[in-house]
Amino acid sequence: MASRILRTLFCATTAWVVMQPIAHAADELGQQVGTQLEAAQSALAAHNYAKAMDAVNAADAVKGKTDYEEYTITQMRAAVATQAGNLSAATGAYDKLIASPRTPQAMKNQMLMSEATMAYGAKDYPTAITNIQRYLKAAGPNPQMETLLAQSYYLQKDYPNTIKVVKQQADASIKAGKTPTESELQMLAASATALKDSATTTHAYVLLATYYPKKEYWALLLHELVANPKIPTSLQLDVYRIRLAVGDVSTSHDFMDMTEIAMQQNTPQLALDLMNQGYQAGILGQGAEATRQARLKAMVEKSVASKKASIAADEQAAASASNGNDLLTVGYNYVTFGQADKGLPLMQQAISKGVSDVNIARLHLGLAELQAGHKDQALAALRSVEGDNGARDIAQLWILHLTQPKATK
Repeated sequence: MASRILRTLFCATTAWVVMQPIAHAADELGQQVGTQLEAAQSALAAHNYAKAMDAVNAADAVKGKTDYEEYTITQMRAAVATQAGNLSAATGAYDKLIASPRTPQAMKNQMLMSEATMAYGAKDYPTAITNIQRYLKAAGPNPQMETLLAQSYYLQKDYPNTIKVVKQQADASIKAGKTPTESELQMLAASATALKDSATTTHAYVLLATYYPKKEYWALLLHELVANPKIPTSLQLDVYRIRLAVGDVSTSHDFMDMTEIAMQQNTPQLALDLMNQGYQAGILGQGAEATRQARLKAMVEKSVASKKASIAADEQAAASASNGNDLLTVGYNYVTFGQADKGLPLMQQAISKGVSDVNIARLHLGLAELQAGHKDQALAALRSVEGDNGARDIAQLWILHLTQPKATK
């Protein structure tokens, strides 16, 4: 009788099958307990949960029960309560089984999982969080349970913890060479948006555009880059340039703004190249602003000539400076003048010497390598960009643009 009852105990809602507990010589069900559990088994098979629980309670009311009988009754109580959707009774029974030395560790982990999934299904998210954390502590990492944890935080609007869990899970997936799920990245973006965390929102859309290259993710990502107040002034031109590369710059104001920023950064040839793109696209040189645009272009061309005349002296002065900031600009200017063989080593030397922001410098090195026609070297430099001030996200966009061009169309 005992073995037949134990074989039929199961939890249908979590696909958990109760296994035979660790056996002892005296393990045998008495007639009274066995009869009631047989009745509970029959009622459970007929989905008459109230009758099944009454029979379990009757078995539990028998005096002088052995430890084995107590354990078996608790197993049946867990099965009946789980199928009936009685979270409190099921959790109480599972906790007793988990505490018992009769339960193998693997089954304890399964029971912890059952407690967690039942609480989540009942929309008791605080309890689900507690139970998931217990499971993860006992069983170790589990992507499905970690996703359930993030969802439990998200559904009760605990966005900081949602972000923490999803970031950890996404980072682990990427490190292992796997693809983060689209739903978890969407949850990351939504949570960051709710907290007005622009940096994390941008990063989430970078990941979405990386692994799920859809037009809507690119559109949202570019919007986040433009609207992100934490993007430093030193990266404003870089935001424009990736937008330009993917076809998101279409106004004369944008081209004029890019030109002025490039001039302020002491890269006049870059400024002229950007203006020329505006003219070639038919965006500059039209309408009431054409005269002002022509004046700016003439000024930029004059600055280019002046910079070409002074660049050797600029290089000498930058070489004796205490840091590599000026040398980085000199190297970049050489590249824009078509002397990549001279400019790129200077940029690398500048980074080795020390610059104000190494990640912005690596980003610019990557763009310089790209301008020189060195795609593989450009990608290597862009992949080395780290940090959280926006440089890494811009670098990732360039990588996407270079390796998944269809994603931007």
